[in-house]
Amino acid sequence: QVQLVESGGGLVQAGGSLRLSCAASGRTFSSYTMAWFRQAPGKGRVFVAAVTWTGANTYADSVKGRFTISRDNAKNTLYLQMNNLKPEDTAVYYCAARRGALLTIPQYDYWGQGTQATVSS
Repeated sequence: QVQLVESGGGLVQAGGSLRLSCAASGRTFSSYTMAWFRQAPGKGRVFVAAVTWTGANTYADSVKGRFTISRDNAKNTLYLQMNNLKPEDTAVYYCAARRGALLTIPQYDYWGQGTQATVSS
């Protein structure tokens, strides 16, 4: 069982930055594939970025070059550094975990409660 708690969301102007964190419980964090998804009002949950237990990562085209996913296994924490933010990045951001291969669809085993990021124009 893994519990995930996101933090770091907020309100920022376009062009600004936010750093999201996801604190995970449990001793086996390092063995999980971790991901960030986001959900805008009235839309489905979409893939943002993911990182495997080996450190390999994948990004959605819409965030490549602006967002960076990273993990600190010693702290059981996942991060998402978001730079050059745009109004279309406004969404609730969710942290997710699964054992096994990286997926870009929301078929993950564990989910956090989400953190709101709002980008004003």
